Amino acid sequence: MNSNELTLAIRQHAQQLGLLDCKITTPNLSPEHDEKLSLWLAQGFKGEMSFFHKHGISRNHAEYVLPEVKSVIMVALPYWTEDFDQTRAILADEKAAYISRYALGRDYHKVLRSRLKNLGQYIEQLVPDVIYRPVVDSAPLSEVSFATQAGLGWRGKHSLLLQKQTGSLYFLGALLTNLALEPNEEIPSHCGQCSRCMQACPTQAIVAPYTVDARRCISYLTIELNDIIPVEFRKAMGNRIYGCDDCQLVCPFNRFTKPSQEADFQVRHGLDQVSLVELLAWDETMFQSRMAGSPIYRIGYHKWLSNIIIALGNVSKSATIASLMVPLCTHPNHLIAEAAKWTLLQHDYPE
Repeated sequence: MNSNELTLAIRQHAQQLGLLDCKITTPNLSPEHDEKLSLWLAQGFKGEMSFFHKHGISRNHAEYVLPEVKSVIMVALPYWTEDFDQTRAILADEKAAYISRYALGRDYHKVLRSRLKNLGQYIEQLVPDVIYRPVVDSAPLSEVSFATQAGLGWRGKHSLLLQKQTGSLYFLGALLTNLALEPNEEIPSHCGQCSRCMQACPTQAIVAPYTVDARRCISYLTIELNDIIPVEFRKAMGNRIYGCDDCQLVCPFNRFTKPSQEADFQVRHGLDQVSLVELLAWDETMFQSRMAGSPIYRIGYHKWLSNIIIALGNVSKSATIASLMVPLCTHPNHLIAEAAKWTLLQHDYPE
């Protein structure tokens, strides 16, 4: 089996695994990528995500993860499961809890990693001495940049990967291998003069085309930031308690998105239509039980609850919500206590 036949066999098996697409690139990104990443880090846009500084531009060179690597196989797996009008209705309902739609089902890391492992095992049947390593946010690798270089899509102005027929609502994964496969070519951007994603960002986190200041991004603030969300962003957060999809909801290319049939990505525990007050009632045991196997689990109960409390501060003034906050103001966890005090003030409750 020659290289072209092997590549075709790999792509066909990837499709059988339910992967949206499969493209191949070389193990190193261009010096331009190194310069852009270095500048982004120097500007402090990473926030508290120290792992970016720890690995630096090594993220752009796959041999840092697998020394024997000669090719990077990039794949995409769709996750969107609902109607866009329904999604917008939840965002517009101040009493509803909005969770980024990628997190409504099971943890994508495990799902996609399993597919990549299967793909690697298939290649091993064809080439017994192959070396490979699957990566799904599990190693320092600039996945969007490698996907762009592989021609899997182009980078949108919101910094996410876009495909002309399927938009951006999918997960990315990489399979690093020591096989020298023919790389695909990059494809041109089709964003043109469109800047809807930049205009739609609630906190103006997209500070320039293709550049996101994580310190302003609601996804970062509700997931990656270990401390409480800064006061300046709390109102803009609205009812978003885990992640944010606004930049993707307005993207014209996402109108082509078809609902994922992946069973693991279907909604669990009714999280697509649940009120903030309902979630406030969860204790830590309920959180751990219901969020087991979910990407939400990793932020922990206290961060989760503080996000919910802040979102309740954005609901129309309510004596009921104020009464729920009073006992939380003395909670031993500072994230919860500080959030409750702020929310209490938003409901005109005297200090």
